[in-house]
Amino acid sequence: MTKRTLQIDDRLYGYLTSVSLREPAILAELRAATAKLPLADMQISPEQGQFMALLLKLIGAERCLEIGTFTGYSALVCALALPDRGRLIALDVSQEWTDVARRFWRAAGVDQKIDLRLGPAVDSLRALIDGGEGETFDFIFIDADKTGYRTYFELGLDLLRPGGLMAFDNVLWGGRVADPEANDEDTEAIRALNTHLHAYAGIDLSLVPIADGLTLVRKPG
Repeated sequence: MTKRTLQIDDRLYGYLTSVSLREPAILAELRAATAKLPLADMQISPEQGQFMALLLKLIGAERCLEIGTFTGYSALVCALALPDRGRLIALDVSQEWTDVARRFWRAAGVDQKIDLRLGPAVDSLRALIDGGEGETFDFIFIDADKTGYRTYFELGLDLLRPGGLMAFDNVLWGGRVADPEANDEDTEAIRALNTHLHAYAGIDLSLVPIADGLTLVRKPG
């Protein structure tokens, strides 16, 4: 027994994935392709993807929203977990990276589930709100520019249905959030978000130490 989360070394991580990970071949192929590209460390881990897929099924998600798509691994995870009638709106600013995503979405046969919208996420989120889509999303995944996280939370909360789930990636930020000498803009932004969410009375909250840290926010109702 232990009273705190175990540290995961390479040997234990290998064991964890060997007895838990059920990564579809298309996801493994996308992850391998992304690993060869610049900024490959923006890719979520496969065990985090599998955890997110389980969350979608647990809450019966049908409408999902993703802020930050990169090469499309997390979007593909969500699309594969959604029922046939399910839909995901994916927001990003990069044509280059999302062209990779589209290729793998088509190969997986789920491209019809994904509505990719290129442009500043704040504009897309406000357009959804103005279009009457407030409180209609079951799940929102946020993995984009860290200085925008606070704004994405505020707008996302308007879009999330009561009982819906919002997830923030990279909230441990490689451990830099706990390093008093790390004061760059991104680290400060994540620290500020973590503090804000901890004090925010109108949500249910858990920071899960999976991969680079995943904060789960439930909107009561």
